[in-house]
Amino acid sequence: MKNLISERVADFIKNYPPFNVLDNTSLFQLAEQVIIVYKEKNSVIFTVDENQHSHFYMVHKGAVTLNNPATSNILDYCDEGDIFGLRPLFANENYKLEARAHEESIIYGIPIDLFKPIAKQNEQVTIFLMESFASNTRNPYAKSQKGQLYDIEDNEEINKEVVLPDLQLASYSKKLITCSTRTSIQKAAELMTKKQIGSILVVSKELPVGIITDKDFRNKVITGKQPITASVKTIMASPVITYPKNLTITQAQMAMMKSNISHLVITEDGTPNTAALGILSKHDLMVSLGDNPAVLVKAIKRATRTKKIKQLRKSIMVLLAGYLEQNIPLGIIAKIISELNDTCIKQVVEISINKMGTPPPVKFAWLALGSQGRSEQLLHTDQDNALVFEDVPEEDLPKTTTYFLELSKHVTKALNVIGYEYCPADMMASNPKWCLSLQEWKNKLSYWISNPGPNEVLMSSIFFDYSLAYGERSLLDNMSDHIFRTVDKYPIFLVHLANGALQSPSPTGFFRQFLVEQDGQHKDFFDLKSRALRPLIDAARVLILSHSVKAISNTWERYEKLAELEPNNKELYLACSYATKALLKFRTKQGLSHHDSGRFIELEQLTKQEKMKLKRTFKAIKEIQELITLRFKVTNILG
Repeated sequence: MKNLISERVADFIKNYPPFNVLDNTSLFQLAEQVIIVYKEKNSVIFTVDENQHSHFYMVHKGAVTLNNPATSNILDYCDEGDIFGLRPLFANENYKLEARAHEESIIYGIPIDLFKPIAKQNEQVTIFLMESFASNTRNPYAKSQKGQLYDIEDNEEINKEVVLPDLQLASYSKKLITCSTRTSIQKAAELMTKKQIGSILVVSKELPVGIITDKDFRNKVITGKQPITASVKTIMASPVITYPKNLTITQAQMAMMKSNISHLVITEDGTPNTAALGILSKHDLMVSLGDNPAVLVKAIKRATRTKKIKQLRKSIMVLLAGYLEQNIPLGIIAKIISELNDTCIKQVVEISINKMGTPPPVKFAWLALGSQGRSEQLLHTDQDNALVFEDVPEEDLPKTTTYFLELSKHVTKALNVIGYEYCPADMMASNPKWCLSLQEWKNKLSYWISNPGPNEVLMSSIFFDYSLAYGERSLLDNMSDHIFRTVDKYPIFLVHLANGALQSPSPTGFFRQFLVEQDGQHKDFFDLKSRALRPLIDAARVLILSHSVKAISNTWERYEKLAELEPNNKELYLACSYATKALLKFRTKQGLSHHDSGRFIELEQLTKQEKMKLKRTFKAIKEIQELITLRFKVTNILG
């Protein structure tokens, strides 16, 4: 009679080293003697100085940590298929670490007396075990990871001072034209005209203290805000943004994008405390060779046909793949790609307005919703957009609406051409429900918030993640103010929004087993968007809205802001921020690899290391949903 339990044990252990090199006879002989141990969360498997066990161990389901109780540090993390507790195999001494179930776990105990003769007959097994015991990794074949609990890729988001690996240095102008803080605006302008330059550096005691550009003259002098007889100190941008001379093109682009400036001052040590060596302008970057964001932005703005933008979007995907390969932090990648995507949308709107033949009758704003609104749309995904236009007299509303609906149809069609699929639910500005006047939008938002049924909560959750893609920002600000005023008036809405945030299906079942789709086109695939990303996105939205924080729509930035607002929950919020970036990066890599949205993952194609990375993010999902349940008392109120 077959031993079904031992067969199941053999089927599992044969997939992992060192058992994967054993012959079937040895494998089944071993499997018949394996003991199966169940451990509750936080229960101890062995402690420091405890006598040796007659077995070493392998994680079947769950996770185990190896700890140093003296320092309370977790030194290693064992996931499914990992072995631990090898000391009795090689050293006649008590355990040096504590092994504890990180969560509910099933562990296989491998009998040492039976395993030793099998291992001696197989040199590969012996080498694996000796190297594994000598290092603090479970897989010594991964040479680059010895002595590390996490690999470099896991840690790259933690290091905020990453030097971007771009070998091409930025060329800057060393012909400095300067003036003192006492120089008049008129004399500075005359000097710039004479030298045919677009900026002048302001110095004090030979150190850079400010900079003036053509833009400063337009915004601060020609407008009448300052007379030409005033000193340059009244219009200069200060303090100056300084960098060292070995600045790369990518670093310069990021610095300018981050501070919304067009000039950087180059100094010897990269600080304003040493004399200036030169100035680096946006124009200098534009003429740099090679594909880079600034060059792409300029090319997109010059495009007069949709098909040209489609070609340029291919370059954006190449840029994205390159950044991921270089292991640049996702926060920086997302800012670059979102800026490029926004530029594409703006140009599409411009082209579409030209096709209309007549200019817009009133001011309007094109809103990016969903992932694009959160600056998280890295791959080609569905469109989610809306249009809001200025209020007009009632008699003019039909005619005005007709114009903007026609414009929206041109825009959504063009966006489809350049790679954005039409939204299956028709949540686009070409739908009359999503192309409204400011007052009509306010009425709709008020209804959603004051009558929060499931559909209204869904609409709200999509709409609250918006950003201005084109047009009049004051319209967007007006809508945001209305949302916060209405939410304050109907606080019960937050409870319904919190309940909606808890509706996403769990990423795992018992023992951290991935839960996959049970039927349909993606049967047996893992839905990364619904089961992992969406719970984090939804939680961040309701929490940031409860604090009445405006102008932050990006999920990880929301969590970072929440960490500031709630220091007692800082660790959890930062864990959620990291998990969001890790999951989005994983999805992006999967999407680029399979030429799709990266949403549905075929688990069989993932390496064990990739599965571990995914599972490390799930703890944050579980804990943030627990926090929402308690804070908004969802169970008690909505039952």
